[in-house]
Amino acid sequence: MTLLDFLVKKEVITKEIAKNISTEAKSAGKKPEEILLEKKLISEENLFQLKSENLKIPIKKIDEIEITSDNLKLIPEETISFYKIIPLAKIENQLEIGMIYPEDLKADEAINFLSRQNNFTPEIFLITISTFEEILKKYKTMSSEVTEALKELERELKIEAPKVELESGKVVADAPISRVVDTILKNAIEQKASDVHIEPMKEKMRIRFRLDGILKAVIFLPVKIAPAIVARIKIISNLKIDETRIPQDGRFSIKMDGISVDFRVAIFPTTLGEKVVLRILDSSQGSQNFEKLGLEGRNLSAVQNAVKKPYGLILVTGPTGSGKSTTLYAILNLLNKEGVNIVTLEDPAEYFIEGVNQSQVKPEIGYDFASGLRQILRQDPNVIMVGEIRDEETASLAVNAALTGHVVLSTLHTNNALGAIPRLVDLGVKPYLISPSLALAVAQRLLRKLCPECKKQVRADKETEEIILKELNNLPPMIKKDIKIEKPINIYQAVGCKACGNTGYKGRVAIFEILEMTKNLGEIILKDLSEKALQQEAINQGMSSMKQDGFLKVLKGATTIEEVLRVAEEK
Repeated sequence: MTLLDFLVKKEVITKEIAKNISTEAKSAGKKPEEILLEKKLISEENLFQLKSENLKIPIKKIDEIEITSDNLKLIPEETISFYKIIPLAKIENQLEIGMIYPEDLKADEAINFLSRQNNFTPEIFLITISTFEEILKKYKTMSSEVTEALKELERELKIEAPKVELESGKVVADAPISRVVDTILKNAIEQKASDVHIEPMKEKMRIRFRLDGILKAVIFLPVKIAPAIVARIKIISNLKIDETRIPQDGRFSIKMDGISVDFRVAIFPTTLGEKVVLRILDSSQGSQNFEKLGLEGRNLSAVQNAVKKPYGLILVTGPTGSGKSTTLYAILNLLNKEGVNIVTLEDPAEYFIEGVNQSQVKPEIGYDFASGLRQILRQDPNVIMVGEIRDEETASLAVNAALTGHVVLSTLHTNNALGAIPRLVDLGVKPYLISPSLALAVAQRLLRKLCPECKKQVRADKETEEIILKELNNLPPMIKKDIKIEKPINIYQAVGCKACGNTGYKGRVAIFEILEMTKNLGEIILKDLSEKALQQEAINQGMSSMKQDGFLKVLKGATTIEEVLRVAEEK
C-alpha cells in the first residue's frame, strides 16, 4: 500500500487531497512526503511514524545514532545524496542503513550492490528528512574535513604509530594535525557544545561533545594519531609536551567569525594514553540575567533581597556541572557598579568580567583559597567571591569576612540547600556564627529546555498527572495559593526539528531550591540542628524543592517531566 493510500485509510487526509498531492509531486519531481510537509498537512514526526507502521520498518531517531568516519566511507557521497541513504552503525559484518525512502527499488539495488562490494549485510531503518539532513550537517562535513587532513598527513609524513609517539613534537606542528584539531573545535562551537572529550581507546580515538548536558560521540579517529592530537593541544595551551605521566591544566583562546572563544584544558593520563577534556567558556553565559537562568517567583525575590544586603554569605550548592558558577557570575554582574570593589578567587577563572578583579589560585605554589582570602581582605573589598569552600580555614575566613561587612559569594558541594548548614558545621564553623553570617543557601541543577520551535502540547496521561499532582500538592501553602492547576493537565513533549538538531531540546534551564536565613532558622541552628526541623522551617518560608520547581516549569512548557525526573534523581 502506498503512503498516500495508507494516510487515507488512517483518515489523515481525504482521497481528493491524496490525488492532488500525487499529481503535484509528479509534476514537481518531488516525493509525496515533501509535498505533505510543505503544505503542513501533517507533522514530520507523525508522517514518518505512520510510514514506519505502513512499511513495517523501525524508525531511528537522531539521538540513537552515532556516526563514524569509517562507516561513512562504506557508501559513496554521491550515493548518499542521490538516494537519501546513510550508514548508521556497523556491528561485525552487519551495517545499519538509514533510508528516507525504503520503498525506492533503485535505492535498494544500490545498497545490494554496495553490500556485495564491501562485504556487509544491510539492516534497513527509516529516518526522517530532518534526521538525514542533520546527520549530513553534523557528521559528514566534520568527517570529510578531518579525513582529508589525515590523508594529507599520511602523504606528507607517512606516519606509523611508534613514529607519532616518538616525534609528536614534530608531527604536531604540521598543518594537517592542526587542521584536525581546528575542525573539532570549530564543530564543537557551531554545535554549542559545553565540553569536548578526546579519549584514547584500544583501536581508535573517540571524540565526544557534551550537548545540552548529554555526552554524544561525534567521530572516531585512528588511534595512532592520538599522541599528535594531544601534543597539538598542549602546544596551544602552553603545557609540557614531553610530560605524559601526570595531569596538566591549561587554557587557550581561538577566534571564530571575529569572536574570541576561550577553552579550559584538562589532560589526564590513562592506561591507554592521555585523555583531554576541553571546557568551552561561552562569554555570554557569564552575563546571563536571573530570569534566563530560571529564577522566578519566590526564588527570584529571595536572591534579589539577599543581593541588596550590605553584607552576608551567599552559598550556591550542587554537584559539578550544575551551573553554580553561572549563577555566581549573574550575581556579580548585578553587583558590579562603579562604587563597588569586587575581588574574586577562582579555580579557574571561567569568564572575564570588566571591572572585576579576578585572581586564579595556584595551590602548587601555596596560593590556595585560604591564603588568597587572607590577602583579599587587605584589598579593601566590598564583594568577595571564593570559588569553593573546601576546608576549615577557608570556611572560617569566609564567615568572618561576611560578619565584618562584606558580601561573600561561594559554592559548596551539598545535595540540597538544607545541607549547606550542617556542612558549614562539619567544616568547623560555630553554629552561633552561622545565623548572623549566612544570608542565603541556593541549590540547583541543570536540565534541558524544550525547543520552542517544535515542542508539542499534549494531555498528560493518568500516571503522569498523578505524579505531578502528588508533588505539587506538597508545595508550601504560600506558594500553593498562587498556583492554579487546571484539569486535564496539559504538558509538552520533545519533538525535534532543524532548529534543535532534531533532539527536541535547545539550551538548558536551572531548577532551584533556596533557603533564606530568618530568625526562626537561626534559633533552630542553635537549638535543634536536625533535618526535620530544617525541613519544617523551609516549608514555613515557602521554599519549594528542586523537583517541585521543575514540575512548575513542566506546566509552563519549559521542559519535560522526563528531564525533571532524570535530574531530580541525581540528588
